[in-house]
Amino acid sequence: MEYLSYIVAAYAVFVVVLGWDFVAGHWQVRRELRQARARAARAAAARPRSGELSR
Repeated sequence: MEYLSYIVAAYAVFVVVLGWDFVAGHWQVRRELRQARARAARAAAARPRSGELSR
């Protein structure tokens, strides 16, 4: 029982790191999706319209 505090601390650190990894990954996916939507919107705005003449 003398190592119980170390074991509890190790599990607590593991849970915190696992939680942070989940949250950071979620934030990264959201950021990449937002950037991809912005790129698609810029590309759509740069394309000539169907009724316009292009060079």
